[in-house]
Amino acid sequence: MATIGLSAKPFFDDKNRAFWNLQTAGWAAYFLLRTLSGFANGLTISFLIPVAVSTATGYSLTLVLAAVFRALLNRAPIVTWSASIAALAVAAATYSLIDAWIFNTIQRPGAIFEVRLLLGTIFLDAMVIIGWSALYYAINFYLVVEDQADQLTRLETQASTAQLAMLRYQLNPHFLFNTLNSISTLVLLKQTERANAMLSRLSSFLRYTLVNEPAAAVTLEQEIETLKLYLEIEKMRFEDRLRTGFECDPAAAKALLPSLLLQPLVENAIKYAVTPKEEGADIAVTARLVIDRVHITVADTGPGLNDRRKRPSYSTGVGLANIRDRLAQAYGADHRFEAKARPGGGFAVTIEIPFQTGEQPKVAA
Repeated sequence: MATIGLSAKPFFDDKNRAFWNLQTAGWAAYFLLRTLSGFANGLTISFLIPVAVSTATGYSLTLVLAAVFRALLNRAPIVTWSASIAALAVAAATYSLIDAWIFNTIQRPGAIFEVRLLLGTIFLDAMVIIGWSALYYAINFYLVVEDQADQLTRLETQASTAQLAMLRYQLNPHFLFNTLNSISTLVLLKQTERANAMLSRLSSFLRYTLVNEPAAAVTLEQEIETLKLYLEIEKMRFEDRLRTGFECDPAAAKALLPSLLLQPLVENAIKYAVTPKEEGADIAVTARLVIDRVHITVADTGPGLNDRRKRPSYSTGVGLANIRDRLAQAYGADHRFEAKARPGGGFAVTIEIPFQTGEQPKVAA
């Protein structure tokens, strides 16, 4: 929305006020211009009377035109244009007639009114009325286009929010299936204490994650805390085979990112690095701030890409595809996502996003 002057409030936020401001300012400028032009041409101060009357006449006629145009704005184009042209012609003829009569009365007292006076004023007056009408329609067209653009922006935002929510909702069923399957296994093995502990930690994890809106952003610090809750659940399954490490740059801790963005990466690392190896694997999560970019890496010491059947491809992995889509929805092209084997063995996924901070989102108590 356009703003004019030092106020942050949009100029056309109140259309009625904006109309009166422009109407008054425009005709005041017209009066000043006519006055300066008259003095420059050597006319006496008596010239101000017909100029003042002309200004008042134009001001009044354009108010009538505004009412007519307002009634025509939402009509069929043929009706709007034909009626507007007719109204404009009547207004221009009336304006010229009044101007010529005032000039004849003041400047030529007692003289007979002549048609040439009307012809002498009609060009200038018609141009003024035409210019005012063109400006009126141009401003209204601009406001309509801007309103449509605002509506389109809101719709795009809603669509993006819905897409982010859908992608977020894909994570919970997948995670819950794995966790509940593990709990079921523990129950079948009659390891009730471990099953109860896993249920308790699952409850804490869900309470922490579900309190946030699906499309909301969380701080990197909160995302890491969520990962730790998730890993506490997984450690119930893998015990010493799952070894984790976190290294987060304090400068990057307040950076915002989509909630549960990193959880699928850790889940993939567990599935394709910890599970296949008898001795397990290490999973490291590092985050650092480089100028105005946040670099996040999730790396493991698993088999890497030595056995391609044990790793989802970059294009078909469910977790990776979900993250790529969420990054695209949240940042457009302003991000980097890279998945590759590590030179010393293992697999690493690197995410680079712009450093953004904001109001702290809600978290569970």
